[in-house]
Amino acid sequence: MRIDILTLFPDMFTGFLNESIIKRAIDRKLVNINIINFRDYTDDPHNKVDDTPYGGGAGMVLMPQPIFDAVDDLKDDDSYVILLTPSGRTYNQSVAKSLKTKKHIILICGHYEGFDERIKTLCDEEISIGDYILTGGEIPAMAITDSITRLLDGVITNESLDSESFDDELLDYPVYTKPRDFRGMKVPDVLLSGNHKEIEEYRNKERIRLTNIKLNK
Repeated sequence: MRIDILTLFPDMFTGFLNESIIKRAIDRKLVNINIINFRDYTDDPHNKVDDTPYGGGAGMVLMPQPIFDAVDDLKDDDSYVILLTPSGRTYNQSVAKSLKTKKHIILICGHYEGFDERIKTLCDEEISIGDYILTGGEIPAMAITDSITRLLDGVITNESLDSESFDDELLDYPVYTKPRDFRGMKVPDVLLSGNHKEIEEYRNKERIRLTNIKLNK
């Protein structure tokens, strides 16, 4: 898979691409992630990518020209273009699974007070990672890239994927390690019993209990 991320702040991705699972996936050529500064595509002599909105209003708005030219340069027949915006479909594990089947994803990160509305015509989909305000689309782009990459074949083990939260609408069960008793907090006896049937039943009940707590908050 190839993921191209269009941003005005490429340095924000330095640590993200050079640590942990993402770095290993890149090194093993399981994913190709490119960070593109769409300021490089502006035809403005002063490298501007934003301007004041028609009709007035606070802040600056991203102009269409640099983003259109960047997408035109990067896009091919396999591309799926996503605009990261508060008005988009709310991201979840089901969306991540659908996106992992794409050969090429282009993520467009917004900034300032928003996009020129015409930029939306470039996109196959708009996605939001939640109902709160961020400075720009860089953090959502990282979240989406991470969640898709870890689903790709060979990135992590199938056993880990099979037991993950949200695959069946439930949270994961609690896990413990050594020591058995830490500051008076003890590992549940059932996990020490060696009875795999009882352990599985306990874990399923805990998943349901934790999910219900989350839903009732």
